[in-house]
Amino acid sequence: MQRRRFLTAAASAATAVLSPGCSQAPAPLVGGFAGIDMARGHALRDLLARGSLPAPAAQRRTRVLIAGGGIAGLAAARALRLAGVNDFALLELEDSAGGNSRAGSVLGRACPHGAHYLPVPGDSAPEVQNLLEELGLRQRVAGRWRYDEFTLCHSPQERLYWQGHWHAGLLPVDGVAPRTLAQYRLFAQRIRTLSRAAAFAMPTFADWGNNKAVAPIALALDAITFDTWLGGEGLDDPHLRWYLNYCCRDDYGAGSASVSAWAGIHYFASRHGFAAPGEGGEGAADDDSDGLLTWPEGNGFLVRKLAEPLAPGQQLRTGHSVLRITEQRHGVQVDALEHASGQVVRWQADQCVVALPVFIAARVVQNPPQFLRAAAAQLAWAPWVVTNIATNAPLTDRPGAAPAWDNVLYTEATPGGLGYVDAGHQRLGLGALLTAPTVLTYYEALGDVPGGRAQLARLPWQHWAEAAVAGLSGPHPDLRERVERVEVTRYGHAMAIPRPGGLKTLSKIGTQGNVDKRMRLSNGERQRPLPTPATARLAFAHADWSGYSVFEEAFTRGHGAGLRAAAG
Repeated sequence: MQRRRFLTAAASAATAVLSPGCSQAPAPLVGGFAGIDMARGHALRDLLARGSLPAPAAQRRTRVLIAGGGIAGLAAARALRLAGVNDFALLELEDSAGGNSRAGSVLGRACPHGAHYLPVPGDSAPEVQNLLEELGLRQRVAGRWRYDEFTLCHSPQERLYWQGHWHAGLLPVDGVAPRTLAQYRLFAQRIRTLSRAAAFAMPTFADWGNNKAVAPIALALDAITFDTWLGGEGLDDPHLRWYLNYCCRDDYGAGSASVSAWAGIHYFASRHGFAAPGEGGEGAADDDSDGLLTWPEGNGFLVRKLAEPLAPGQQLRTGHSVLRITEQRHGVQVDALEHASGQVVRWQADQCVVALPVFIAARVVQNPPQFLRAAAAQLAWAPWVVTNIATNAPLTDRPGAAPAWDNVLYTEATPGGLGYVDAGHQRLGLGALLTAPTVLTYYEALGDVPGGRAQLARLPWQHWAEAAVAGLSGPHPDLRERVERVEVTRYGHAMAIPRPGGLKTLSKIGTQGNVDKRMRLSNGERQRPLPTPATARLAFAHADWSGYSVFEEAFTRGHGAGLRAAAG
């Protein structure tokens, strides 16, 4: 609380000196695109579209080939190492691994290029808990689990810019009508009731391997949109609906009119519920169970830790486009374009972990199994833009709540805007918080924006940079004059959108080919068997198989696929 009071006082002092001043034409922004190479991905698309792939110029051999270096692929590599299997190769399209959890830096300041936090995992995600324990971020103290206090998100965690002021938290509360508060309480009660009526686990498939059918109530919610369910419940308050729509766009890339009711409810019921004002909730417990883990570079910290043990150029091979995966009687044949040499390399392996987005897997796997075709037909993907804005000092603030890690605008100037996180928020020195340069990471989810993916490919980086700076200049009038550099990262297919029908389709697929065995790994922990969509020699692992993209889903699926490949 001292930190919060200090920041509030400092923000008030800064606001007192706000003045219009003399306006001058702003200097052009300096920056460019960063993070991923869209042209490289499109080259793969164009090669596949032609249907005539180059002949292999070299051949290599490994026991297990991992196709894809996102969180699922990195988790599979870790599982193989823990099982004592070091003869594997991981092929990644970009020049660094990590998927949409990548990170980078602007002017030497670390910042996320995508996912920026990890909720403290619950007991349904023991694989993630084990990872955090291995990294020293979780330990048992006096019989209770504690998480590294330097990694837990510092207070204040979030705030909302609304009606010209900053407000603590993201739920509009100050000055709202009694009916709004009543609807908040009603929604909280419905979440509690549904949490008891159906399993809303994180990861979603935690019980699928135990032959438990998906609850009928979950399938009924999966059949309609979240907006339809809210309307049927009489939950029509505009402030509540704004907040729920924001939550869906933030986690799923599309709003409450697009995602299923099951997904909208799962957002709350799978983690820490929904607390109406005055009812306690997140942060009310005396332990760390409701916390968020974050770093200046976001989940890029976890990517770095997962990639560090992998031998570069041997186990981890970046700059490779997987072109063809062919399952054979005695192994798997994988053709990949090595971008540095321009040659196609043919890999022979005993097993293959296909840790690729489902729409890519369906194109490169030869004679794809029916469950892969069904998943590709069901899913849709949201494009995203992540804009990192390096500033030479913290910004002048409008009145209200103190600067926070997560800063959201009730009325966004950009169609898909979701606000920004401050890469400098985890600093320990309060003096540095008020004076040091930082990076603001601004997020835009374009899943509901018509032509959003085409805009990503067509518009220059200046379009996205100018839109982000203009959108944030309302709450931060001195932003433009403090900007040093802007870097824009584009994701054409950032995450699967959990549309109606997705749970039904993917839950049927979830247990197909589940031949995992219980194993005791080199860290001494017995691992549970996990449902892994698979054929005889292919194990499929990606957050897409859960229908939406979060770390727990990707990591747990990759871990299970790695165990399966080790056992095969």
